[in-house]
Amino acid sequence: MSSILDYLSFISSATSPSLVCRAECNRLNLVGFQDFLGNTPTVTRLRESVRSGHFPQSLILSGPRGAGKYTLALMLAKAVNCQNPTESDGLPDFCGTCPNCTRIGDAADLEALVAEAVAAREDMRDTDKRETRILIQTHPDVLIVPPDPPQLLIKIGQVRQVIHVAWYRPPVEAKRSFSIFTSSAFMKEAANSLLKILEEPPEYASLILLTENPQELLPTIRSRAVIHRLGALPVSDLEPLLAIRRPELNAKDRALAARLSEGAVGRALTIDLGVYLASRQDALILLRTALREPDYSLLFHATESYRAGADGQEKTINLLRAMGSLIEDLLLMVAGTPQLIRNLDLAAELDRLAQGITVDWIDGAARALVQVEQGMRRNLLRSLSLDAMAVSLDRN
Repeated sequence: MSSILDYLSFISSATSPSLVCRAECNRLNLVGFQDFLGNTPTVTRLRESVRSGHFPQSLILSGPRGAGKYTLALMLAKAVNCQNPTESDGLPDFCGTCPNCTRIGDAADLEALVAEAVAAREDMRDTDKRETRILIQTHPDVLIVPPDPPQLLIKIGQVRQVIHVAWYRPPVEAKRSFSIFTSSAFMKEAANSLLKILEEPPEYASLILLTENPQELLPTIRSRAVIHRLGALPVSDLEPLLAIRRPELNAKDRALAARLSEGAVGRALTIDLGVYLASRQDALILLRTALREPDYSLLFHATESYRAGADGQEKTINLLRAMGSLIEDLLLMVAGTPQLIRNLDLAAELDRLAQGITVDWIDGAARALVQVEQGMRRNLLRSLSLDAMAVSLDRN
């Protein structure tokens, strides 16, 4: 069963722009640590390191997508460098209004800033474009390093810039400089180069690496950094929060959003249920085709809209995420734990679909999802890939 969950985790690892907001909690106008929801023990330990004056030089923040890793990293940079520091709950906090706080906070909407930087690079001459890496810097002493498009990997040019800034540009407006890597997807050469700064970091600089899975990082990187984990929040905490922050959702939708978020506050607060439900409806057509009397005309009509263009690619990503969610729920049904499913409103239909299927079938379905995902990277025709997947899963 663990292999099935690994495949489903692979499918859900990429972020769909329209399904989940990449900015996580960043548009919530957080003004202090009291507004950061959940993971109190972890946040408390980090705030205590701020108070001690011995903030880690190398720090890994791990946790699920949408848990608030990037938000917390920016908050820590503010707390260390705030010009008018305050306290809350007896621990250091930031004012949110001084020049350092506001300029660091300007990096909150990472998705928009990366898009702007990519657009600026596209306007360059081809020779300059090839040598230019994507970096975000709204404060002179805080450097944000996102995965570089289109491969979405941290590249060696980005790491070299971090090393240069750390060693040759001491902080000028802040007490401590920060470099924040927003992903653990490093090119091999870039990861090896990062070791140079981790082995002998300057005393005035801190590196923060954000990751969903610390095991993606080299053991030599993990051994040189302090690891703090952000865990998932229980559904019982998320639903009351959604009632306050998203009053447009009714009780049924709040329950669905809370479960689909998998305990991540940012995902719960920003998930577009309309997009998800539309994708889920097509995913159900694929499952019904495979598990019931097949209606290929309905299948072909549904997959036709995934044929081409950027919109089709985005729709396909959303479809695969929804399909992965349904397959995981089927696994929970087969395992005899229906109370754990995420798509609560489909409990009755999922129960019917699960009748007679085996763990081997679910394993094959999870593998088929991965194959479609990999096929998209090779520019295979998406509609045909989806049709082929549905037919290959036919149990009849």
